[in-house]
Amino acid sequence: MVSLGKETIHRYKEFIEWTDTLRDLDDNIWLTPIAEGKATVAEIVSHLQNWDNYLINTIIPAIKNGEGMVFPDFDSFNQKAYEFARSGVSKNSMLDEFKQTRLQLIEILLTDSNVAAKHVTANGVENCPHTGTPYSLLYIIHEFIEHDIHHKNQTLSVI
Repeated sequence: MVSLGKETIHRYKEFIEWTDTLRDLDDNIWLTPIAEGKATVAEIVSHLQNWDNYLINTIIPAIKNGEGMVFPDFDSFNQKAYEFARSGVSKNSMLDEFKQTRLQLIEILLTDSNVAAKHVTANGVENCPHTGTPYSLLYIIHEFIEHDIHHKNQTLSVI
């Protein structure tokens, strides 16, 4: 069983420290795909911020209303984040927005433990098929930490 608690939320917050280091990244690297057919660093940051925003604006209200979590089609959802990253938004502005959104999500998770820990369905499924752990927003945050690490490693491969 996966151990979930405040340490999970604090680990999720720690990622901000790493994204702050991207402020010094050369703009050419920021806007160049990490590999052929892959996203740019800018698109990755936008993608991560978009998911945090989705948790704040869609998932948390659903849980508060006694509903399960419903996640959209990943490809079309991610495409919107990539388009935003290509819209001309500055690197610092995007990093500021990422940080602000992540901090807002952390604050909600730390102050409303009922929302964070409540067992709910994810796209109609009660337990993670890989671990058997009951779904909760806290479990999704646990999965998103792995997701952050995956994208951090992709980014580190080009900087």
